[in-house]
Amino acid sequence: MLLLVGSSTGIAHAQNTYDINIPTGAADPNAPYFWQSEKDGSTTGIIEILVLDTIIWKNADTVAHTVTSGTPGDGPDNMFNSGLFASGKSYTLQFDKIGNFPYFCSVHPWRVGEVIVTEGLSILPDVGGKITDGDISFDLEYKFSRLLANPQINVEQKSITFELIGNSKSSNHELFLRMPSALLDGPYIIWVDGKQLADFEHDKENEINTLRIPLTEQSKILTIVGTFVIPEFGTYVVFVFLAAITCIIATSFKLKPNLVPRI
Repeated sequence: MLLLVGSSTGIAHAQNTYDINIPTGAADPNAPYFWQSEKDGSTTGIIEILVLDTIIWKNADTVAHTVTSGTPGDGPDNMFNSGLFASGKSYTLQFDKIGNFPYFCSVHPWRVGEVIVTEGLSILPDVGGKITDGDISFDLEYKFSRLLANPQINVEQKSITFELIGNSKSSNHELFLRMPSALLDGPYIIWVDGKQLADFEHDKENEINTLRIPLTEQSKILTIVGTFVIPEFGTYVVFVFLAAITCIIATSFKLKPNLVPRI
């Protein structure tokens, strides 16, 4: 369910907030445009944002309007509905899930738009490649107000350490991280700048671990300790060698001629 339906007072925390203005004359079906986005100047009513971003629709027209999820043809889909808001008023909505969300004005159904919500995750590529001599590596997906950099894997400690660098791009400093089980599996213990962190969230689905880790603008070093870490090159080669031997033996049995004499 989408978050925060309300007026312009009391905006929930978001990554970014964008205004969509309803111009004077928007109630006229022959108006040149019905919306104006301050993000990019678009007048289509279509806006692309990241998950947890917020949109404020501001009514600069002389009559009341609605922002109702759905389409004029199919009607409201009950995802969100501003109700009528008058001239000078606004409607604020934070989007907490990805997807495409069409909307229209229930009073003036020719006024249609769409909110496209994407994850906007950054990629930390080729993690683990140095451990396996490049034979296997993983791309980590994350979202953070700064950069996640320089991953260092400690096989003996079953851990991976990151540097947190750069200037903050947001007031939200929670790290959202997706990490394959084959790289570092949980359950986890997390350390930030040498102090153990107890307050974090961990979910696992389809061998992908999802972590939500509350950090600060001053956080510098993040270490995640797990129960399994990607094997070192030598161990990895043994796995590959054993798998190859198994395949050879299986193939040899298939190819071995029938030694039972014919009668």
